[in-house]
Amino acid sequence: MAKSIKVGVVGFGTVGGGVVDILQQNRDLIKSRSGVDIELKGVVSKNFSNVGIEILYAKKLSDYNEIINDDEIDIVVELVGGIDIPFDIISKSILKRKNVVTANKALLAEKGNILFKMAQDNGVVIGFEASVGGGIPIIRSIADAMVGDRISEMLGILNGTTNFILTKMFEENMEFEDALKEAQRLGFAEADPSLDIDGIDTAHKITILSQLAFNTSFDFSSVHIEGIRNISLIDLKYAYEMGFVLKLLGIAKIDDDGKVEIRVHPSLINKDNQLAFIRNEYNGVLVKSKNLGITMYYGKGAGRYPTATLQQFQ
Repeated sequence: MAKSIKVGVVGFGTVGGGVVDILQQNRDLIKSRSGVDIELKGVVSKNFSNVGIEILYAKKLSDYNEIINDDEIDIVVELVGGIDIPFDIISKSILKRKNVVTANKALLAEKGNILFKMAQDNGVVIGFEASVGGGIPIIRSIADAMVGDRISEMLGILNGTTNFILTKMFEENMEFEDALKEAQRLGFAEADPSLDIDGIDTAHKITILSQLAFNTSFDFSSVHIEGIRNISLIDLKYAYEMGFVLKLLGIAKIDDDGKVEIRVHPSLINKDNQLAFIRNEYNGVLVKSKNLGITMYYGKGAGRYPTATLQQFQ
């Protein structure tokens, strides 16, 4: 007999809509593969009309405390964004002994150490695979598959917006502002793209990966961050003439003194490096470790269904 799990989703935007759709449409598939019957019991949102996904049987709620205080709900999925409200949602859920799933990289990078300690103290789990790399299972690979290996360095193209902009600039001879407008037109960039183009989103993600890979916490404010605002088309062309491709990288490595260094900035990558071939909105992470050597993880770094898919199977 399948185990029954009841889930509440807080946030019904792009990813939240994808999570709801997958839970509803693939309930039988998930049950047959996992032996777990996942019932979506409630969805919290201020607006249910702009997503294009129909909620078939779950309750529509406006107050996330109704999900948190529902004793039948086993897992709370937080997809609100920001820091303060998600921290309230997740911390209250943990204190109610509920497992939590989140894709909130900013929250985990800046306050994850607090929340993970709370989860450990209360005997629950925080699932966060989709917080880095969208549909790439990089977190599970580092936390589970490589748990017996020693990682020495990670290089990541972790922001689809900036990679799309740099690709358009180089391949279509666009200047930065024109490529940004094209990214905004296609929905790859927000109206205010600062978090992406200034490197902050990448910094959040490489910090999360570093906490897992090096088994320690970091002060996010100490991470060196540069974005791509000042990159011009001529920079990309000159780099290529010298044998390099310019990408925005999140870099984490252990230096010669055994200290972990984390930084984000535009970087010159040899044209033959696997990361040089990652185009448009795709993400990629190159990991160097003692036993496996160099491994590469590649896939769509954003989007409703790539991100929502990894939200499900924590």
